[in-house]
Amino acid sequence: MDTERTERLAQTDHWQELLRLRDAQREQRRSAIQVVRGDELPLENNVQGLMRWYMHPAIKDTALSALMFFRQEIPPGSRSGRLKFQGGQVMYIARGRGHTLVDGVKHAWEAGDVVNLPLKREGIVVQHFNSDETETAVFLACEPNWFECLGVDRGSGFEQIEASPDYRRPAPPRA
Repeated sequence: MDTERTERLAQTDHWQELLRLRDAQREQRRSAIQVVRGDELPLENNVQGLMRWYMHPAIKDTALSALMFFRQEIPPGSRSGRLKFQGGQVMYIARGRGHTLVDGVKHAWEAGDVVNLPLKREGIVVQHFNSDETETAVFLACEPNWFECLGVDRGSGFEQIEASPDYRRPAPPRA
């Protein structure tokens, strides 16, 4: 360990830092949102598709931050982006029918189904497809928020392989 780091660490009472962190967390939870209302969430158009974020590592005003939770819509006949990530996600199909490719293997689903995306050390490649040409498919997805302790890569990589065809890149700001 270098001397500069040792001296810097010696200047901090780390036990008191835990107590300071505890107090800050308690204060944050006093005013935290207990009920996240879906009709108050914006529909985000991103490279993965059309999503509403209920819980996300960057959303800090909710009472709980141990999960990542979102709603995704796939327009008729369309698909999500293709993503490599660790897995370990559970999806509830709220509306529609389609399929999910997990490492190239097709898994059909319809409204009322639950899809369990496997957790693999080397990660998985996933893409969701809406098979219906007239109805929007909707699913809710939840996974543990490992981002804070393991990093976004979570040991297996986090790569956007392909954008959803529904993604609309924002216009550049005017000068």
